[in-house]
Amino acid sequence: MQGLIVDVKVKVGQKVKSGDEVVILEAMKMENPIVSPNDGTISEIKVSKGNSVNSDDILVILSK
Repeated sequence: MQGLIVDVKVKVGQKVKSGDEVVILEAMKMENPIVSPNDGTISEIKVSKGNSVNSDDILVILSK
């Protein structure tokens, strides 16, 4: 989904579970939580607060 990153909820090295909020994306004046699809560890964060993103952009990289 195209929009604006309003918050990054994780840090590199943080363990997350499936369904945990990773990023909050504002699109069409609504805040949408982007959640982790799997359990794992955040290995890289590709966005920061205030970035505009497109629907095919990678936001974070998750490793198992």
